[in-house]
Amino acid sequence: MSMNKTIENFGYPDSLIKEYSHWVILLRPQQATLGALILACKEEVLSFGELSVEAFIELQQVIADLERCLKACFSYQKINYLMLMMVDPHVHYHVLPRYEETRVFDGVSFADPGWPLIPKLDHVTDITDASRTALIKRLKENC
Repeated sequence: MSMNKTIENFGYPDSLIKEYSHWVILLRPQQATLGALILACKEEVLSFGELSVEAFIELQQVIADLERCLKACFSYQKINYLMLMMVDPHVHYHVLPRYEETRVFDGVSFADPGWPLIPKLDHVTDITDASRTALIKRLKENC
């Protein structure tokens, strides 16, 4: 199955963590919290209700894998799934691990200033290309 424009907009294939038959897990370009991801459907659908039965069935396993991966990597306290689809119209979630306290990865501090309320998507921790590569590597090793 080819990738839709939304998936390409989020940096595929460079941002790829794991690929499934109907879904991909990508590193979110803007790290609003440590380990922020994009969970995107590969189908050319623009609304959640248009997903195939097969994509819905696979989604359960993808989410279980994703949560296990993020827990192993960063020990998040909560996890938020935001389905926004305004600028990038194909079905996808912004997956935000949530943290009560600042986390450090590769020498960079990642805060969650929205904790315990709504995540602040306008808060972004800037990371170098080397740190981004290390983050993708850590996630791939655990997913």
